[in-house]
Amino acid sequence: MILAAAEYREFIRSYPYSPSAAYSQYQIAMTFYKKMLKPGRDPSKTILALAEFKKVITDYPASDQAKDAQARIKECEERLASHNTEIAISYYKRHGYRAAISRLSEVMSQYPDYSGLSKVYFYLGDCYFQLKLYDQAFPYFTKVVTDYSGDKLAKVAAQRLSEIERLKAAAPKPKVKTS
Repeated sequence: MILAAAEYREFIRSYPYSPSAAYSQYQIAMTFYKKMLKPGRDPSKTILALAEFKKVITDYPASDQAKDAQARIKECEERLASHNTEIAISYYKRHGYRAAISRLSEVMSQYPDYSGLSKVYFYLGDCYFQLKLYDQAFPYFTKVVTDYSGDKLAKVAAQRLSEIERLKAAAPKPKVKTS
């Protein structure tokens, strides 16, 4: 695979305007794509494949390979988002809420089309909930309940929302001084 990628790169360097240059760039990306590991494992090949697929689209946007590259980009981004979400959940389980918030926020901003966003929103909300930052947790739980009502985490999010309401109602009201 390494030799094949090197040969394809040499072809592109020698014949940058050839109709086969787009195919060659796509094949370079595929060498990394075929070596990708599952989420939770080393994502370096996925990152390299993503970069090479993006190169196909930027350098050869009108080629037949650009459409295929776009589909592969979605797969790579999905895998990277899943990888970061798994790491964030492991931080959450070890009570590393701030680290989990950082990872989950990154997933939200970098991969807005990620299929597991319900999980991201729930764990973001629960991290804030565990840190007793109820005002910050509230919108994430609300998002899970309203947008992902069929999800199994929606029930837990609804329970958390009612718990937040109960805690807010039980909180002592600040006394106002009258002069």
